[in-house]
Amino acid sequence: MKAMTYHEPGRRTWEEVPDPQLTSPTDAIVRVDAVTICGTDLHILKGDVPAVEPGRVLGHEAVGTVVAAGSAVTGVEQGDRVLVSCITACGRCRYCRTGMYGQCLGGGGWILGHRIDGTQAEYVRVPYADTSTHLLPEAVTDEAALMLADILPTSYEVGVLNGRVRPGDTVVVVGAGPIGLAAITTARLFTPGHIIAVDPAATRLEAAKRLGADLLVGSGDDPEAAVAELTGGLGADVAIEAVGIPETFELCTRLVRPGAHLANVGVHGAPVTLHLEDLWIRNLTITTGLVDTYSTPALLDMVAAGRLDPTVFVTHRYALHDMEAAYQTFSDPAGSGALKVVLSRDA
Repeated sequence: MKAMTYHEPGRRTWEEVPDPQLTSPTDAIVRVDAVTICGTDLHILKGDVPAVEPGRVLGHEAVGTVVAAGSAVTGVEQGDRVLVSCITACGRCRYCRTGMYGQCLGGGGWILGHRIDGTQAEYVRVPYADTSTHLLPEAVTDEAALMLADILPTSYEVGVLNGRVRPGDTVVVVGAGPIGLAAITTARLFTPGHIIAVDPAATRLEAAKRLGADLLVGSGDDPEAAVAELTGGLGADVAIEAVGIPETFELCTRLVRPGAHLANVGVHGAPVTLHLEDLWIRNLTITTGLVDTYSTPALLDMVAAGRLDPTVFVTHRYALHDMEAAYQTFSDPAGSGALKVVLSRDA
């Protein structure tokens, strides 16, 4: 089969690799019908995730069709259309039993495209298929479901829920890429008073406005002055960091009021200075997190009921074998205007 393979920082190849095989009774083999690219894949290609070894098939998000299932798999069977979650869960360990699937001790967590071969391929092996896939109702399209593999549960759990967004809050989202835009979308479920989007790219701020941001802070603007003016000098109730660089995290610490929540969602590849000499007295709650995907069933219900439309994040569509072109588009959001790209087997 063909797959997008990581070789070393800066080098990837769409190439022939061996077909995946069942290696455990709890595995399933899924034919990939739709797949996307994540900002984390770009972090890997920059060398920010050293656990990814040369030869690894990238990708951790997919919608597909089960073509084979191990003898212990009871929840899905050949022919089922499923969402492949970015998080794999054994379902039995201490963390899985408390819904912290991202910290799975049984060989799960974030492993697809990280520690085992991932989804940017024609087929993928999914360990613990019963607890790591979701059956899809006919009413939910492949594109809509694909956005539930990572960006929506990540922004919702690690950003909005960890940030304790409440009705009437002023929420500032720093970074209006796919994760930041998904945070804006899911924050609106809690009717905040104001949502502020901070990003240097005009196209992404336009997308943020379409998705519900009330105030846009772009290149050349002063985020601290804008937030202070809107809040009477208090600062935001919640800041969601959705970039993953030191400057944006430190900016978030300056945008919030005493007693606020700062939810870090961005993947950081470099150390960040935590200025406790300034922050210790401000009663801040700072959270970090890898998504657990415990919210995926609820989000899927909202999509099926027509309460949530994840397809608004999709800006570019490609055939599955146009993986290199899709990477070029996704890697240049300033030039391409890309948010999420979708690659489909039937495109």
